Amino acid sequence: MSTPVPGLAGSLHPVTDNRAHSPWRLSVAPMMDWTDRHCRYFHRLLSGHALLYTEMVTTGALIHGDVARHLRFGVEEHPVALQLGGSEPADLAQCAALGEQWGYDEINLNCGCPSERVQRGSFGACLMAEPQLVADCVKAMVDVVSVPVTIKHRIGIDKGESYGFVRDFVGAVSEAGCSTFIVHARNAWLKGLSPKENREVPPLRYELVHRLKAEFPQLTIAINGGVTTSTQVAEQLQQLDGVMIGREAYHNPWWLSVWDAAFYGVADAGRTRESVEAQMVDYMAREAAEHGTPWSSIARHMLGLRHGLPGARRWRQVWSDHKLKALHPRDVMALAHEAVLEAA
Repeated sequence: MSTPVPGLAGSLHPVTDNRAHSPWRLSVAPMMDWTDRHCRYFHRLLSGHALLYTEMVTTGALIHGDVARHLRFGVEEHPVALQLGGSEPADLAQCAALGEQWGYDEINLNCGCPSERVQRGSFGACLMAEPQLVADCVKAMVDVVSVPVTIKHRIGIDKGESYGFVRDFVGAVSEAGCSTFIVHARNAWLKGLSPKENREVPPLRYELVHRLKAEFPQLTIAINGGVTTSTQVAEQLQQLDGVMIGREAYHNPWWLSVWDAAFYGVADAGRTRESVEAQMVDYMAREAAEHGTPWSSIARHMLGLRHGLPGARRWRQVWSDHKLKALHPRDVMALAHEAVLEAA
């Protein structure tokens, strides 16, 4: 079991107001099938300060399943948040307590996922239509944990464009004890779009998130959706408390390596792509020895490490080659480097 550690110590970034000290200043979004503990270990090698999130874990999986499999993580991942999916206050309280016992720094409730499977469980984005139920869920969790309870949600559901909808949702839930809202600045269309399309088709409306912060200045408001550059991050931090990055962090992970210097005022650690890859190889070897984890299930998360560099495609092909799975990951790394040289 991991041991809790203190939260972020604050930032030296030129933005001088209290937003510079928000633990939610920069974070990597919870992403199903992607942000498992191996992915989070990789991302922590790239940024020592960004807040990391688990994949969504349903209350049913924790109450009826293998708790250790879902909640185990490494102490080096801190600060790290557990995202829960559910809609029964008592179940969420039980699972939030488990999350705190296992050492997570935050418990986050998913009110933004639009998938039909999640809707069948009566949670995710469809919960935005029931703000009082979400408030009851939040209060149940706040009553049993001392770590922050936060919400990740959309600006609306289906094609409704009323600012009042999201304003009233945030207002009701904040009264129950939630003071941090991570807002995906798109609607969630509950019918007719796939989860992928729901990340791309509904238009981004950043101005609604900015308006929430103006109307609820006492709350921590972070934005998610469509941010892919450091310039965009800096622009959003002028008005909001934080920025959550999703797919871009996964597909172009080297971007994370500039976050500490650019947004936390921490000197460049001198890391290189090669040093990070070597650390991942050592991690793969440890995981294989301690848990029997095949290196391929870890390597898949770092395939974007050489994004944009000459030979990146060949390097990815080697690390994706399951015919090499019997080799030690150090030998696979050597083959990958040879492939880069040959491509050059």
